[in-house]
Amino acid sequence: MNDKKILFFDIDGTLLTPHPFKVPESTSRALTKAHENGHLLFINTGRTKVMMPSALSELHFDGYIYGCGTHIYMDNKLLFFRTVPNLLCKETVDLLRKCKIEAIFESNTEILYDGASPAQSEFGVKMRKEIPMVDITKFNREDACTYSYDKFLVHMLPDSNVEKFRSFCNDHYTYFDHGDGIWEVTQKGTSKATGMEFLLDRLSIPKENCYAFGDSPNDLPMLKAAGVSVAMGNSYGGVEKDCAYQTTAVDEDGIYNALTHFKLI
Repeated sequence: MNDKKILFFDIDGTLLTPHPFKVPESTSRALTKAHENGHLLFINTGRTKVMMPSALSELHFDGYIYGCGTHIYMDNKLLFFRTVPNLLCKETVDLLRKCKIEAIFESNTEILYDGASPAQSEFGVKMRKEIPMVDITKFNREDACTYSYDKFLVHMLPDSNVEKFRSFCNDHYTYFDHGDGIWEVTQKGTSKATGMEFLLDRLSIPKENCYAFGDSPNDLPMLKAAGVSVAMGNSYGGVEKDCAYQTTAVDEDGIYNALTHFKLI
């Protein structure tokens, strides 16, 4: 029996506090101790690699699952990736224009947006000011025929055709409604759970030795697939109902308290 423990952490609301987005000192201390105790530590996030916060750069992790399972790294080696085919990317952009829905497309190396979209809002303008983005309408012919993304974020406006887009998503994607008109749209067949299961199989670690920590609805696949699931005290969307344990909030020593509770540190 493999007794090695493997721990998977969401980022936002789990490792990072709300604005100004810091890693609590107690979290840093707990992760260092967990690593010293021989446990494997992985980030399992909806963010793509290009969106990794600098605040996490000094922490030790054995690997990363990015983009809801679309890219998996361990010991700085890429073990798995899957991206949205170019034809589906273009079909999706065309439908978003017809449905008047604003979108930001996330790949492993860059963030994209559609400069020709009829859906424009202060939300999109603010995001483009905060995050470097590439306008897909500026691509040359070769790039337009080869670009792809791993997942995307949509913003519904008052005149958006939500139901038409929902039907399209049901056929081609999986989505998480974060409220306020914001949906996170991911690939079918990849999730935080599939990324986690890939590593458990590769490392021959049994499910009961797998711990997952999260706070939001897009963490549910990971939390439900883990041997031990931990909801943060600041969780929302009823996440805690599907978890074995709820710790305190991220900025109230949540990770430290959870690792102590399970005698991982």
